[in-house]
Amino acid sequence: MTSVSPIPTVVPTVPDIQKATETGTRTLWVVFVIMVISSLAFYAMAFRVPVQKRLFHILTAFITTFAAISYFAMAMGDGISYSHNTVTESHKHVPDTTVDVYRQVYWARYVDWSVTTPLLLMDLAFLAGLSGANILVAVVADLIMILTGLFAAFGSNESAQWGYYAMACIAYLVVIYQLAVHGRAMAISKDSKTGTFFQAIGAFTLVLWTAYPIVWGIADGSRNINVDAEIISYAVLDVLAKPVFGFWLLFTHDAMPETSVSLEGFWAHGLGKEGSLRVGDDDEGA
Repeated sequence: MTSVSPIPTVVPTVPDIQKATETGTRTLWVVFVIMVISSLAFYAMAFRVPVQKRLFHILTAFITTFAAISYFAMAMGDGISYSHNTVTESHKHVPDTTVDVYRQVYWARYVDWSVTTPLLLMDLAFLAGLSGANILVAVVADLIMILTGLFAAFGSNESAQWGYYAMACIAYLVVIYQLAVHGRAMAISKDSKTGTFFQAIGAFTLVLWTAYPIVWGIADGSRNINVDAEIISYAVLDVLAKPVFGFWLLFTHDAMPETSVSLEGFWAHGLGKEGSLRVGDDDEGA
């Protein structure tokens, strides 16, 4: 009777499910409250000035309002899906194995960014006095950056993910160029106080925005940090980039008449008697 070697037992790999814990959920609720309080403060500040001078107040209040809605959705467990990646693990003496990785992706965050970052860019653009053409380029590049970031988060494989990531980074460089080159030049040409303030708050914004793709790279991209750490990282950046940015902008704007933008016509008074839209005052004798 011959002996037969035992057949090796095949142990199926258990999917790696990466999702937020109570720590991440609590962080989302805290940021939701911060965004709500900031929004109320910004609306209150808007009512303290004439409607003609509320442009920055309204834009800034909208930023935190949309962010509050997004954080409420994420804290409630909405606006969330899972990305799926198959990771191959190499072994020396046995065949390679694969692990299915399912990671939570808060797509509500990308919806938030697709609305709030253009509004934030408009705050900076109007502060600097950028032309309509430059504003359009900056906003479109920003939307490309956000959408390709979303596609990267749900990429079917690593090649697709990092390809979309590269596109997002290129679009971000266009945004930087519009603000750092055209925006800075326009702000300095207005007056020294506006130029100095724009350079300070613009640099603050660009440093924060540069941190976002870094967090994405170590979170959704390489999955080197867990979902809770990702939530906390984005929460800190969002609080700095929205409420802190907003209070800094509005308090300085209210104290510095040089940064004031006054809008008459349709913005302040609605349709004229003739039923036509007027953005500003008509030129006499035109």
